[in-house]
Amino acid sequence: MFKFFLFSVFFVFQLKAQTLVTELKGRVENVQGLPIPFVSVALLNTSLVTLSNEEGSFQFSNLPAATYTLVIQALSYRSKQQIIKLPHPKEISIRLQLIENDLNEVVVTGTMKEMSKDDSPVNIDIITPKLFQKTATPNLFEATSLVNGVKPQINCNVCNTGDIHINGMEGPYTLILIDGMPIVSGLSTVYGLMGIPAGMIERLEIAKGPAAALYGSEAMGGTINLITKRPSLAPKLSLDYYSTSYRENNLDFSTKLKLGKKADYLFGSNIYFYDQPLDKNKDGFTDVTLQKRLSLFQKIAFKRKDNRAFDLAGRYVYEDRWGGEMNWDKRFRGGDSVYGESIYARRFEFLSKYQWPLKEKIYTQLSYNFHDQNSYYGKVPFMAKQSTAFAQTYMTKQVNANHDLLAGLAFKNLWFDDNTLITQSSDGRSNKPENTNTLAMFLQDEIRLDSADKHKLLLGTRLDYNSVYKFIPSPRIAYKWSPQYRFIMRLNAGTGFRIVNVFTEDHAALTGAREVVFMDKIKPEKSYNGSLNVVYKMKMNRSSLIIWDATVFYYYFSNKIYANYDLDPNKVIYANLKGYAYSRGFSLNASLAGTGNFKFSLGATYVNVQNISLDSSGKKTASWQLQSPMWSGNIILSYHFPIPAIKLDVTGNWYGPQRLPILPLDYRPQYSPWFCLLNIQVSKTIKDKVDCYVGIKNLLNFMPKDPIMRPHDPFDKKVTDPVNNPNGFTFDPSYNYAPIQGIRAYVGIRITLD
Repeated sequence: MFKFFLFSVFFVFQLKAQTLVTELKGRVENVQGLPIPFVSVALLNTSLVTLSNEEGSFQFSNLPAATYTLVIQALSYRSKQQIIKLPHPKEISIRLQLIENDLNEVVVTGTMKEMSKDDSPVNIDIITPKLFQKTATPNLFEATSLVNGVKPQINCNVCNTGDIHINGMEGPYTLILIDGMPIVSGLSTVYGLMGIPAGMIERLEIAKGPAAALYGSEAMGGTINLITKRPSLAPKLSLDYYSTSYRENNLDFSTKLKLGKKADYLFGSNIYFYDQPLDKNKDGFTDVTLQKRLSLFQKIAFKRKDNRAFDLAGRYVYEDRWGGEMNWDKRFRGGDSVYGESIYARRFEFLSKYQWPLKEKIYTQLSYNFHDQNSYYGKVPFMAKQSTAFAQTYMTKQVNANHDLLAGLAFKNLWFDDNTLITQSSDGRSNKPENTNTLAMFLQDEIRLDSADKHKLLLGTRLDYNSVYKFIPSPRIAYKWSPQYRFIMRLNAGTGFRIVNVFTEDHAALTGAREVVFMDKIKPEKSYNGSLNVVYKMKMNRSSLIIWDATVFYYYFSNKIYANYDLDPNKVIYANLKGYAYSRGFSLNASLAGTGNFKFSLGATYVNVQNISLDSSGKKTASWQLQSPMWSGNIILSYHFPIPAIKLDVTGNWYGPQRLPILPLDYRPQYSPWFCLLNIQVSKTIKDKVDCYVGIKNLLNFMPKDPIMRPHDPFDKKVTDPVNNPNGFTFDPSYNYAPIQGIRAYVGIRITLD
């Protein structure tokens, strides 16, 4: 009887243990111990899943006592699994490590300091290698089109050089930086984002709006900062090769080595080869410029006991490109029998960053580049050389919990020489290279207005002294309000300035089709601008968000540097606009982010860029900015099939009508049609190391009509022909609004060894 009683008690306790219910509480944090909101937390082999709240906390209730495996997934963080046995006496803490992906959180461009993208008072768009690998791009010039409001613009239908427009403003308004240094400017702008090895790139940061207070002139419309990889974090070997049905071939290669215990070394190269003339539109000219390009990049990161930065980097670029009549070869270079535009360019770059071994965080940056160009546009030679030297020292210091200061001094020397009237002496008898110096000092205070970090104010000012234009101030103010994790509002205002550089103003002015004319001495152009940005993260389900990003902007320009195509069909006339100009508009972007297999990013931008001329009586005449579509947008769709490890990517851009440079009585429309450039790619991953991909570019096979005026008479030998040319049309290759490449297929392979 007693044995039966013991057995009964034992059975009851066992049954109770098996049916015991409990709860599980936890908190998800980053490595600094800060909470991570909206994290997906699931119990493996069950249907239970939840999302952490804004404080990073989560809870499961009514769980049977047992051993469980937690699966934790969050945007921008490494997924994690953790075994937990219930009942558990206290709340568990789970820490996740940040990784690089399409929603990289760390930015530096807005404030010159590394910080979370959400914490930055300046809105920054990010392009990572994972993003621009969604389609085969031979250079980063094309990759920038993946950002809403950014338009890579080809300016010449023969030589295919171009610039980057941000919010409808021309290329000279965009400053291109490498690791925060203005190493790409002036003569080399059109080559700045071409030939940069993909293996050296950590990310591109694009700030749409002025940044003159930190970076000086040329940063009036926007800033593109190319951040190179740290050698210690780069893969051991990276190789990416693809070829297209146009017979374009592109190879990116990079590798890293350890130089003993003192340094890490990163080497990267890019080779682009296209040597197959094609004329799909049957105008007798090459549709795409033939190119042979070699780019070599090296970076050394020295290891210091105090972990302070000391980096040295260098790049060499050689390019041979030509476009023109299909039967052109180098025998005709510079002649007037067969038309061709041939460009040889050599470029050297050097960069360095050093953190001083002091208590304060003090950095010195040095850069130097030399660009040598030997080119002919038909029979017109353009021989030019440019060097840019830059030095900057700045200090960051957190004065107290509420003030974070940045102060610095910068110096820039620009030397430029060519064979045109631009560098002739005033009497025209001798050559006089441009040699300008700019000394600047800047100060910035990032102010936390409350302990919860919901209100942040950024005050900054810069004073430049240019050897030609003397003192030029550039103040700015930024305010960020974030009452909760899901809502961010940013308000920015400031001023900017820029000076003229004809080669970057309008490359078509040097093609030989039009003569360059300066009306008066060009004064510096000034701008006053403001923008309002709102970001809202809308919760869709337990594991995904839609991120809405809307911006309204307005720019006002005085002394606008204006290239007039309308007064004379044979001239480009440069002058300061007698009046004013403005650019105003808005953009809206929606992105689906989460742990699911489907992601998208859709964007639209409206921009109205007008030049307002005033005559002596005060009458206003408005003209729409050339090659600036009022409506534009981008498309990025991705779906990952997990079982066969196949990924489908659809990317593209659409553009509304834009005003084009036409000749008097031109038979071509003054405004381009609506059009869309759509791409599709399928990629297969093998053992997380090899990606094989195939795709189609320009899926809709869109090509512009009549891009070159009178291609049969490029040297204007038969202009005065009243029968065949009664309107006196001349050769002009500047009627451009889209690439002249039709539909084309490509296949490639990408290998990454960590």
